[in-house]
Amino acid sequence: MKREGSPLKGVGTIAIKEAADHMTSARMHLIMLLVLLTAAGSVWAAIGQIRVTTAEDPFLFLKLLTTARDPLPSFASFLGFLLPLVAIALGFDGINGEFGKRTMSRILAQPIYRDAVLFGKFLGGMLVLAIALLTLWLLMVGLGILMLGLPPSGADVGRGLAYLAVTLVYTGVWLALALAFSTVIKTPATSALAALSVWLVFSIFWSMITPFAASVISPLDPTNPMTLLSQYETQQALARISPSVLYGEISQMLLDPASRSVGPVFMSQLQGALVGAPLPTLQSILIIWPQISGLFAAMVLLFTGAYVVFQRQEVRA
Repeated sequence: MKREGSPLKGVGTIAIKEAADHMTSARMHLIMLLVLLTAAGSVWAAIGQIRVTTAEDPFLFLKLLTTARDPLPSFASFLGFLLPLVAIALGFDGINGEFGKRTMSRILAQPIYRDAVLFGKFLGGMLVLAIALLTLWLLMVGLGILMLGLPPSGADVGRGLAYLAVTLVYTGVWLALALAFSTVIKTPATSALAALSVWLVFSIFWSMITPFAASVISPLDPTNPMTLLSQYETQQALARISPSVLYGEISQMLLDPASRSVGPVFMSQLQGALVGAPLPTLQSILIIWPQISGLFAAMVLLFTGAYVVFQRQEVRA
C-alpha cells in the first residue's frame, strides 16, 4: 500500500503533547528538583572556593562548572552523572507504555504514520531536556554574576554554549537508549531496569573493566617499552566506547581552555607551544570533534535501532 503525504506529518503535534506530558508529570518534577538542588549546591560551593581566585582570570566563570569543594563534586560532574537518569526517566516507557495503556492503536488510527510517533516522542523528550539544561545554565550564570560581581566574558559564553549543546547530545544518547529498550521490551519496569543497568556499567564499572581487557588484548613485553604505550592506547580506545568517557573528555577540553589533548602528549608535541596559554574555542572543539561525532553517531544508531524494531511491531486494537 502506497503511503500518501509526508511520513513526518504530525511530528510537531506529538512532540508538543509529549513535552507537555513530561513537564506536568510528578515524576519529572521530582527528578528535576533533585538535579536543581544538587547543581545549585555544587555551584554555591564552587563560588565559595573560587572567591580567592584573582579577577584577572579570563575564564573565571568556567571555574564555576569545574571547581569542586568537599564533599560536593563539580557542577559538570553532577550533570554527567545525573542527566542520564533524567533522560532514562523520560524515555523508558515511551513506546511500551502506549501498548500497556492500549492507546497505540488509537494513535495510529489517526492520519499519523509510525515514523511520526517515534520521532515525536524523541523530539518531545529532547525539548524537555533542552529546557532543563538551559534553565540550569542560566541559574549557574545568574548565581555567578550575583555572587562574584563579574559578567561572563565572550569566551566564557562561547564555551558555555558549546558545552550546553554537547550536553544535550549526551543526554540524547541515553534518551535514545531508553526509547530503544522501550521498543524492544514490553514491560516498562523491565525496560527501565535494562537502561539503568547499561548506565551503571558504562558510568561506574567500565573504568574497572577496560584495564583488564587492555592487558589481555595488548599484553606488556618487558623487553619492549613501547608495549606500555600500546596497552595504554588500547585501554583508551576501549574506554571511549562509554558515552560517559567521551562526555568527560569533551567537558575537559571545553571547560579548561589550557587543556591541549585528551590523550598522551609527547615532549616533541610541546615544542613551540606556550604552556598554560588558553586555546581558542574553535581549536578546542576541533580537538574533541571525534568525541562529539561519536556521541552523535551513538544517538543516531540507537534511535535507528528503535525505529527499525518499531516499524516491524504488530499493533493490535
